[in-house]
Amino acid sequence: MSSENGHSLRMGLKLSSNAPIESFRSVWRVADDAGFDHCWAFDHLVATGPDDADVSVFEGWSMLAAMAEATTRIRLGLLVSGMTYRNPALLAKLAVTIDHLSAGRLEFGVGAGWSQVEHAMYGIGELDHLAGRFSEGLQVLKLLWAQDRSSFDGRFYRLDNAVGNPKPVQKPHPPLWIGAAQPAVLRITAAHADVWNWAGNGFEAAQETGRQLIANCEAIGRDPSELRWSAQFGFDGTDSAALFDELRRWFAAGFTELVISCGGASDPVRAAEVAAAEVLPKARELG
Repeated sequence: MSSENGHSLRMGLKLSSNAPIESFRSVWRVADDAGFDHCWAFDHLVATGPDDADVSVFEGWSMLAAMAEATTRIRLGLLVSGMTYRNPALLAKLAVTIDHLSAGRLEFGVGAGWSQVEHAMYGIGELDHLAGRFSEGLQVLKLLWAQDRSSFDGRFYRLDNAVGNPKPVQKPHPPLWIGAAQPAVLRITAAHADVWNWAGNGFEAAQETGRQLIANCEAIGRDPSELRWSAQFGFDGTDSAALFDELRRWFAAGFTELVISCGGASDPVRAAEVAAAEVLPKARELG
């Protein structure tokens, strides 16, 4: 069985923050051994909730390097990496490095970079013209991944005969996941993404945004069915039946990349184990 847009279901497992390193390693092992399709960390410098600024947060791309070495099968990525945190040339190099470390298992998740608290706290990046910066950054990434030498003269980023070697293992580049909820970034998603990751809240809002994404694809002559849709689901390990019901509802609506996030659980490793034992086998029956 496939979803309404024709894609088969793929399941992911995610741990973002507020856990010791050994818990991350354990969740990665669960994901790799249990048969999940992909495993995720996140890319923030500080937790983004209103009351959790002091939560422990590790650097995302460093975590992916460790995940690549700790696993053998599962695909891996950040859901998602913020464009404003790094120059896109550095981001391109990080992605290529992880793609090689993992033998071509990287899923490249990226977003415009929305979190005001990080930019204010650390004085990094710029929050003006986020969509414009994001669009140019994606162009820079693709140039460096495809060409031995690249030049680009944009409003926000420049390349001057820039070297882009080595190339990614995956051709032409790792699958591009874009986190989006707002109209401007949604238009960029239609033009560039392989996977759209719903970056807002609520099922009905996600459905409406999906309809707008379809319209955006049609407006530029792209087949909307080329895009896969992704959503994330918090899970504390206590009600696997309710989680499965949510997965089934979203899958029926066209969301085929479904990621179970254990970050809010008091014991994220236990939550991951429950997801693997009680949720993943039933989800496989969906398609």
